[in-house]
Amino acid sequence: MFEGHRIAVVVPAFREEMLIRRTLDSIPAFVDVVIVVDDASDDRTSEAAASCRDPRLHLIRHATNRGVGAAIASGYAEAFDTIAPAIDIAVVVAGDAQMDPRDMTALLEPLTHGDADYAKGNRLSWPGVSRMMPTARFLGNLFFSVATRVATGLSIGDSQCGYTAISREAASRLPLDELWPRYGYPNDLLGHAALANLRVVDVPVRPVYADEKSGIGLRHALFVVPWVLVRVVVRRIFARPTDALLPARTAR
Repeated sequence: MFEGHRIAVVVPAFREEMLIRRTLDSIPAFVDVVIVVDDASDDRTSEAAASCRDPRLHLIRHATNRGVGAAIASGYAEAFDTIAPAIDIAVVVAGDAQMDPRDMTALLEPLTHGDADYAKGNRLSWPGVSRMMPTARFLGNLFFSVATRVATGLSIGDSQCGYTAISREAASRLPLDELWPRYGYPNDLLGHAALANLRVVDVPVRPVYADEKSGIGLRHALFVVPWVLVRVVVRRIFARPTDALLPARTAR
C-alpha cells in the first residue's frame, strides 16, 4: 500500500523469459498485487515469472498473441474488476526491465495527492537523455510526442513511454476494450484520455537501456503509429460535444 492506496503493477510480457525475473524482483515492497500478462509467448516467460514465487503474483496467459495494448487492458481488468479488496491505482511496468522502480513513487504521487487521473513517464525530460537513449529512438520518440500533442491537445512530453499509473475511476471512463491492441496503444489511450477530460501529468523517469530488444520496427514508425494518430484526430473531430469538445485537462 502506498499513502493509503492499494497498488497493482501490470506487467505485459512477450518473449521475456530472460528479463521477466529481473523485472519482478525489482518491484517495490509497497505494491500489493503484481499481474503478469503473458501475451502467448512461445518461450518460458510464464515459467520464469512463476519461478519468483512472489505471493503477490497473478499470472494471466493469453491463448493467442493479441498485442501489448491488449495485454495491458487484460491487466487493468484483472486489477480493477477481479481482485479483492479493491485496487486503487494500477502501474504499468514492461517485462523487459526497462523501467526503474525508483521512479514509481513519483508516478504515484500525483494520483494519491488528487492532482491527476493518469500519470505517465517522460524520459525525454531526464538530464542527458540524448546520450542515454539510442539516437534513432530519441528522435522517433521526440517526433511522435510532438505529433501526439497536436492530435490529442494534451501537453505531454514523451508519448511513447509505457511507464504509467492510472486510477480506478479514470480507467472506468476509458473504453479499454476498444483501444488499439498493439504498438500505438499509448497514443490511442492518450487520445481517449483527452476525450474523457482526464487530468494527465508527465513525470520525469530514467531512460533504461541494456539487454532488452525493441519490438518496434520501421513499419510501426512509418505506418502504425501515424494511423493511430489519424484515428485520434478523427475521433476528436466527430466526438459529441458533451464528450470531447471541452479542452483536454492536463494536471499541473
